[in-house]
Amino acid sequence: MKLLKKIVLVLVSLIILIALALFIYLQTTKPKYEGEENLANISKPTTVYFDEYGVPHIYAETQKDAMTTLGYVHAQDRLWQMELMRRIAPGRLSEIFGTPVLKTDKFFAGIGIDENSKQAVANLDKNSQTYILANAYLDGINQYIEQGKTPVEIRLLGIKQEKFTLKDVYNIFGFMSFSFAMAQKTDPLLTDIRDRFGMDYLKDFGIQGEFGTKQLKSYKGDYKEYAEISKSVADLLETSPVPAFIGSNSWVIGGAKTKNGKVILANDPHIMHSQPGTWYEAHIVCPDYEIYGYYIAGTPFPLLGHNHNYAYGLTMFENDDVDFFQEEDNPNNDKQYKTVDGYKNYTYQQKIIKVKDSVDVKVNVKTSQHGPVVNGLLDGLKSEKSVAMSWIYTQQKNQILDAVYQLSHAINLESFHKNIELIKAPGLNIMYGDYRGNIAWITSGKLYKVDKSVNTNLILNGANGIDDKKEFLPFAKNPAAINPSWNYVYSANNQPEPIDGYLYPGYYLPKDRAMRIDGLLAPKNNWTKEDVSKMITDNTSATAETIVLNMIKPLNVSQFSENEKKALSVLKEWKATHNLEDIAPSIYNKWLYFYLKATFEDEFGADNFKLLLSTHIIKQVIENQTKNVASVWWDNSNTKNKKENQSEILTQSFKEAIASLENQLGSDVNQWQWEKVHKVEFQHPIGKVKLFSKFFNVGTFGIAGSNEVINNQLFIYTDDAQIPVKGGPSTRRIIDFSDIENSWSVLPTGQSGNPMSKHYSDQTDLFVNGKFRKMKLNEKEIEATSTKLIFKPKKN
Repeated sequence: MKLLKKIVLVLVSLIILIALALFIYLQTTKPKYEGEENLANISKPTTVYFDEYGVPHIYAETQKDAMTTLGYVHAQDRLWQMELMRRIAPGRLSEIFGTPVLKTDKFFAGIGIDENSKQAVANLDKNSQTYILANAYLDGINQYIEQGKTPVEIRLLGIKQEKFTLKDVYNIFGFMSFSFAMAQKTDPLLTDIRDRFGMDYLKDFGIQGEFGTKQLKSYKGDYKEYAEISKSVADLLETSPVPAFIGSNSWVIGGAKTKNGKVILANDPHIMHSQPGTWYEAHIVCPDYEIYGYYIAGTPFPLLGHNHNYAYGLTMFENDDVDFFQEEDNPNNDKQYKTVDGYKNYTYQQKIIKVKDSVDVKVNVKTSQHGPVVNGLLDGLKSEKSVAMSWIYTQQKNQILDAVYQLSHAINLESFHKNIELIKAPGLNIMYGDYRGNIAWITSGKLYKVDKSVNTNLILNGANGIDDKKEFLPFAKNPAAINPSWNYVYSANNQPEPIDGYLYPGYYLPKDRAMRIDGLLAPKNNWTKEDVSKMITDNTSATAETIVLNMIKPLNVSQFSENEKKALSVLKEWKATHNLEDIAPSIYNKWLYFYLKATFEDEFGADNFKLLLSTHIIKQVIENQTKNVASVWWDNSNTKNKKENQSEILTQSFKEAIASLENQLGSDVNQWQWEKVHKVEFQHPIGKVKLFSKFFNVGTFGIAGSNEVINNQLFIYTDDAQIPVKGGPSTRRIIDFSDIENSWSVLPTGQSGNPMSKHYSDQTDLFVNGKFRKMKLNEKEIEATSTKLIFKPKKN
């Protein structure tokens, strides 16, 4: 017995010692926010004030000194995130995560981002400020790698650190640009619907008008399972440790419509939620320059920013810059494909992917004149015919780094506007406001027209010489509104009006948010920062009441139970809000799931139905289809001797929704509050492993908002007891030029990506509750409320 006690005592002591050692080690990994550091390649001491939320305010003698310092402080908070970001585009995640991410690496290694980045670096003017300042930023990161503290994630995974290069910067922008595009998830799926069922089944998807195409002739082809492309790409983006961009809101109100007569800009880019979050804030002040910017990990210039003179933000344009082409192989030589000029040879390139704890994997990349053939790059695509992906980003000259530098160094609206032309892809709605009273919405992207017979929302014919003809348009034809007479501009990923009678094709989101934004902005002429803060967290749907009426009208209520009648009564009285205490959203969104399931799953099958739910296009379908009594989708294809109608499907799905809620939340309808259902967790890539989830993840929280309201906390329709919020505002910013030094912002979690930093999650309560904190520009206030870290020039 004594021996057993001794053994237990030794084991307990050992556990305590290990825990103590781990605690002490973790304490040593904290970022340094005060004191002194030596930094090479700066000309004079540089002071960094870290405010109460960990935002660095960098005061330097030169922009080069400021950028070197920015690289260092950015790395001490986000080096792990930088490491992830630079690895995805060249296909290097398997080096650290092993075979589970091999399919991601195979695809990205094959689509040409890395080669495009290498060429972009070669083309960059080595005497330009873009080149000089970007390299100064990278120098700061690399100095931190040499002399700073190694993030715990990098130690856990045993990653050998390498210096950051300009190619890494371009690769990060390349992945960001790919994640903007929607064609990869949508075109193959729509093509499958056409080929399996015919054009009648696409009517509810708006493909014959709302995407800017003319009426198509009826067509039904051979079923080729193109949806496997959509499925594979969706899975890659869903499981990626790097979050994808998905949508956004922004509006700029002119002085004529504000109480204080000055411009107010609001912006909340929507990105898949993650931990750490996407943006790192930093404020740079030099004798010749100032910017308060929002930076993506590993990139030197901000995509969002403001100073005393101007402010800018962005949303996704959602224009179509990716097309798929089915190539026609030579029946006598499978290494050739048909063109209007005869057969051409495919080109081949072999890529080597290093895999942790396994042998290297060879990937053979086959390319046609349209782009890389995705058959060998995506799992599940068994079609014998080659399908190539054509992407504007890799086909046009890449000047994105120059563009982002210029936007953050604009002199006035004219110079700001001019440099947007440098961004060929991705398509962005870039929003602008300044102290002079100018407001603007300007789109980026190399836009083009195709033949009127071509629908770019479907997989195209690579051999006919018609489908691949593009008439590239001058930048002057990009949609824009500069100082309009109605005194405001906005964007919510909605489709812009036609230019010269041409409606640009794309993957635009439903009108809901745009309608709500416009409906709130138009009648009011005394806007304040406080008013805008309420608007940017608005939870009211512009279309839900109409959709509910569409769905209630055909119901057969004669056999409804008391609970079903009570739930129906709640919906009838609902004003389309999605607040925490609301009950109707729980009923409404559950009903939408069962209605969509009953409508589409019989034709699609379970896997493809789940894929459909993950696309933007399903959101476009709901309002129009719920009022379309004649939709071909109402009939259940599994019941051969019966033809179901709208009333039967909606009645059945309503009863299923209520039964599900009773099972999950109990029989009392009054207890079905939205906060019990709609939940958000900010998940770290390593936090997906249960052992580490408590340490790395932030949450879970009930949260207000919903799909396609201004507070766009988006999710995929599901029958699960809890609806996991996938993404939403990655920041909320309100820039008020009547009080520029007290503008507001918030991040979903915190400024730091280091779990031991006090700024890892210190903004979460603010974000979840729709509140804000100040973006400081006043030097005296910054100095009085901050810690101070001084960087001294390192002596050689």
